[in-house]
Amino acid sequence: MKTKIISRYEYAIILIKEMVRADFKVKYQQSVLGYFWSVLRPLFLFCILYAVFTVGLKVGGDIEHWPVALMAGIVMWQFFTDVTKSGMRSIVSSGGLLRKIKFPRYTVVIASTISSFISLLINLILVAVFALFSGVPVLSTLPATIFVIIEIFVLGLGLAFFLSAVNVKFRDISHIWDILIRGMFYASAIIFPISHIADAGEKGAFAAKILLLNPVAQSIQDFRHLAINPEIDSLWTLSNGNALLYLIPVFFSLFMIVFGGWYFRKKSPYFAEDA
Repeated sequence: MKTKIISRYEYAIILIKEMVRADFKVKYQQSVLGYFWSVLRPLFLFCILYAVFTVGLKVGGDIEHWPVALMAGIVMWQFFTDVTKSGMRSIVSSGGLLRKIKFPRYTVVIASTISSFISLLINLILVAVFALFSGVPVLSTLPATIFVIIEIFVLGLGLAFFLSAVNVKFRDISHIWDILIRGMFYASAIIFPISHIADAGEKGAFAAKILLLNPVAQSIQDFRHLAINPEIDSLWTLSNGNALLYLIPVFFSLFMIVFGGWYFRKKSPYFAEDA
């Protein structure tokens, strides 16, 4: 017997499934390597950053299993980037469909984010294989990474809702977001251990905590800490278990999904005429 939720949203669920399937087909259509590109993109970026920073500049050389941590950080960041960028473009790119057919607008954004989520799962398999060959032990804290992944997905989806609604009216937002997200990449401690900042005295420890209030940085460091090396600093360890401080980025992610969903719903009646 179907639950009330499934019965109520059955049409939306079917739409999302078909949109995700169509998105994957279009994304890799007429591509020789096809779905392998979802793995090759973060792998190529890893090779470049590893060669320049880890091998060339010796960044992270003092951290055990740092190459695996670097790969995991890139995969998580790529996921966040894909969710927000594809979600932001989703309504505008579906403008013709919105004008012809009446259906729940939110399904377009959710479908684009689920496509990115599937790519994340594929890339996490790559990270797991890399970790296995690198001798990373299976930690008891590994199951807790599920909550970290959910957190960054919730944040990305909330931003996707908000950005997609804004992008319908103001197309400049895509260029602004490109600039902001490039800055966030370097401020999220992806290419270097956060301990390089935290160990630089009181000011460094304070700066590290501020950086990790960014939910993306916090999620990436938590994932590294829980899945790869417990000696890699996280917001929890740097704040000495301060639950209030740790919950700030978590609450921000929750706020973003609520606010983004509310703003999207408010603007959705005008999408067909503006997209």
